[in-house]
Amino acid sequence: MVATSSDLQTLEDLTFRVHYRGAFAMLEVQLHAKQAIKAQSDAMVAMDPTVDVEGKLEGGLLGGLGRMFSGESFFFQTLKATRGAGTALLAPSQPGDLLPIHLDGRQSYILQKDGFLAACEGVQISTTAQNLTRGLFSGEGLFVLKASGRGMLFVESYGSIHPLEVAAGEEMIVDNGHLVAWPEGMHYGLEKASSGWMSSLTSGEGLVCRFRGPGTVYIQSRNPKAFGSWVSRLLPSRSSS
Repeated sequence: MVATSSDLQTLEDLTFRVHYRGAFAMLEVQLHAKQAIKAQSDAMVAMDPTVDVEGKLEGGLLGGLGRMFSGESFFFQTLKATRGAGTALLAPSQPGDLLPIHLDGRQSYILQKDGFLAACEGVQISTTAQNLTRGLFSGEGLFVLKASGRGMLFVESYGSIHPLEVAAGEEMIVDNGHLVAWPEGMHYGLEKASSGWMSSLTSGEGLVCRFRGPGTVYIQSRNPKAFGSWVSRLLPSRSSS
């Protein structure tokens, strides 16, 4: 279940609110005494004096290495209300939105690299290996993140987040650079954007993912690699400096 409201709400014993939905989202969590939440390294913006933050190597050495291979940081940070209830503000490193997902203990999600922001203690963040061909050519790498367990999960994006509802038997083609999250077990395959390699490359799309329903694929309105290419064209070349 995805929480879309920006109003203060409580799910799985976590009270939270997402501010400034769309381009510059920020997460507010209201922790009761002794409650903790884990987050991506350097996610904390502000916190009450009752809250402590510390680095934690979740999943041991192998778990940390796996997160590095998937594009995340080696350590997580844990924010815990050790001296009574307190509020903490968290934000992504990139300009974009936040997707709150309630994990019910049955359905896990696959996340894009750099997609994890924060989660309750009952949510496990691990890495999973993709099919070799998918990993080498999808742009997502051989490893992606997997979120499982029970509790609230907060996923970050580059740009706004849009849900694509794919009905049973239907298909949707998505550019790899716009993927945010999708249910584990939802069938998808990698293919050329056009019928031929030359046409795919000259169209600027290259490879895409074909998802088959049922399921909801969450996409982001901007592509980080496309933005990087645009910025690089504006920078002066070394030969002209």
